[in-house]
Formats: sequence, C-alpha cells, structure tokens
Amino acid sequence: MPLRNIVMEILQKRRGVILDDELERSLKKALGQEPSDAELNAALMELEINGLVHVSQITKTKRRIEIITEGHEFLAVDED
Repeated sequence: MPLRNIVMEILQKRRGVILDDELERSLKKALGQEPSDAELNAALMELEINGLVHVSQITKTKRRIEIITEGHEFLAVDED
C-alpha cells in the first residue's frame, strides 16, 4: 500500500489532525519501520498538491498535518 494511503488512514482515525512526530510513530507501528524523512515529505507533498491535506509549520521542527474538508480552504503564500 502506498505511504500516502497509510497517512490518510491514520489521519482519518485521528479525526483529521495529527502532529508530524505522532504520525511518524503511527507509521512505524503500521509499517514495522519508520519511513525516511524524504519518503514522508514526498508523501505529504503529494497529498498537499492534490488538495487532500494541509501541512503547516508550528515550530522550526514541528508540523501540523490536517485533512482538508469540504468548504475548508487554505491560501498559498501571498494569496490574499
């Protein structure tokens, strides 16, 4: 199963919102090993480009990932 599908399943179980460190722990449990940062970033970027999730930076090392629900929009940088 592609990593992006597993990420979406985990997000749906978590009511659509998760922090990246929690996501990494859940992925390790689901896959038996932790995906590399590059693999996780690629999956998150693909989901974000397809309009399925929004990834926001909370601190320098922590991100918040949430499912984009119907009627919920996020503006890109410099889109006002």
